[in-house]
Amino acid sequence: MQPMQPVEKPKKSFGRTLLYFVLGLVALVLLSSVFGRYLSDGGLDDGSEKIALVEISGQIGDSRDIVRQLSKYRRDDNIKAILLRIDSPGGAVAPSQEIYDEVLRVRADNKKIYASMGSLAASGGYYIAVAADRIFANPGTLTGSIGVIMAFGNAEKLMEKIGLEPQVVKSGKFKDVGSPARRMTPEEHVYLQRVVDDVHQQFIDAVAQGRNISTKEARKLADGRVFTGRQALELKMVDEMGGLEDVIVKLGKAAGIEGRPKVIQEEPPKGIMEWLMQGSLTKEFKTQWMPSQFPSLQFLWLPS
Repeated sequence: MQPMQPVEKPKKSFGRTLLYFVLGLVALVLLSSVFGRYLSDGGLDDGSEKIALVEISGQIGDSRDIVRQLSKYRRDDNIKAILLRIDSPGGAVAPSQEIYDEVLRVRADNKKIYASMGSLAASGGYYIAVAADRIFANPGTLTGSIGVIMAFGNAEKLMEKIGLEPQVVKSGKFKDVGSPARRMTPEEHVYLQRVVDDVHQQFIDAVAQGRNISTKEARKLADGRVFTGRQALELKMVDEMGGLEDVIVKLGKAAGIEGRPKVIQEEPPKGIMEWLMQGSLTKEFKTQWMPSQFPSLQFLWLPS
């Protein structure tokens, strides 16, 4: 009689195990993202009166997420007021204007919206703030910088040194204005100055309207200077001194909420998986390695 041979267990495929692990990890990240966003939005609707906190931080390059949050809270009857926390040097003109317009829509729907300035609320950050019902700053906040900038580089001499001679075919004489391959002509400088002046006037008009002052008064503040929060208060650029907690209490009171209001806020995505899944890698690649030849207009404070 032959001795029984041990039955060999089928070997598990390492590739299959790795696939299951990755799929499980992705599912966990998705669940945590959805659940985290759900909790940050206040969880189950308990019917309590709340205010929403929307943060605008860093350079403003894309308005979509901020506008989405403002629009969502504007239409939510359980959100009695919105608090903008601004800590930004500004950024591109159009995104700043889109956020500004959405703040005005909040006010048009008779929902209170206050702006609270952090360490910096300059240029595009201040542009957005002037749309709010009231502006609060800390004494040491840097704000203002009411101006527009469009910067170009000129690498003509460097290209001559390395023997690089660009050849350009264009449909109009202004199509390659701002090219780093040559010096800007006086005519081109005049043309771009008119563009900058027009956008600057839009900024001045927004400040005059938001702060309820004349265009002439607003223009006196619009030479690109930054001001401390205390200076801004004296110049009527802000309404009150106060930190974030002060603004929360005052906004709740203005919205008719008794006691300290419940504050809800969306949490930003966290973790490398969410970063990759949201296409941040692609955005970063385009930003760093595929820059536009023609720079955008900027409401941006650029300290020397």
